[in-house]
Amino acid sequence: MAIGEVCSREVVFVRRDETVAAAARLMRESHVGCLVVADENNGKRVPVGMLTDRDITVAVVAPGLDAEVILVSDVMSGELLSVQEDAGIAETVELMRVRGIRRLPVTDLGGALIGLIAADDVLSLLAEEIAGIAGMISREEKRERTARKTRVAG
Repeated sequence: MAIGEVCSREVVFVRRDETVAAAARLMRESHVGCLVVADENNGKRVPVGMLTDRDITVAVVAPGLDAEVILVSDVMSGELLSVQEDAGIAETVELMRVRGIRRLPVTDLGGALIGLIAADDVLSLLAEEIAGIAGMISREEKRERTARKTRVAG
C-alpha cells in the first residue's frame, strides 16, 4: 500500500514569511501541533520546512523573544524530509524511525504538497491490520471446531 493512500490530505500549512505569533494562532484554531511550511510555486504548495509547537516554545517563548516579530523562517526546521505519495508504508516507517521524525509531508511526483503522514496514522493503520488478523484467527478456530463436530456427528 502506498503512503499516499493513508496520509491525511487535510494539511495545515503556513508561509515562511508569517510571524510565529500568526503561526501559533493558526495551530490553535486548527487544533494541530505542527504546520507544514510551504512556498507557493505555480499554484502548487511546495513544502520547505516544518514548524512545531515545540519549536515555538524552545526558540521563541523560552528565551522571551517577541513572537509578533520573529518569522516562521527564523525557527522552522532547517532540513526538511518528505516522502513521495507512491512510497511504501514500510519504507516510510523506516525513514521516520531512522531519522527520529514523527511527521512527514507527502508530495506528489512533482514535489507539490498533497498530505501529511504522522506516526499516529501509521499506528492506527497497523492496529486495524492486527485486529483483522486476530479476527481471522478467531473465525478460523470456530470453523475448525464446527468442521470437527460435523465429522464426528456424521
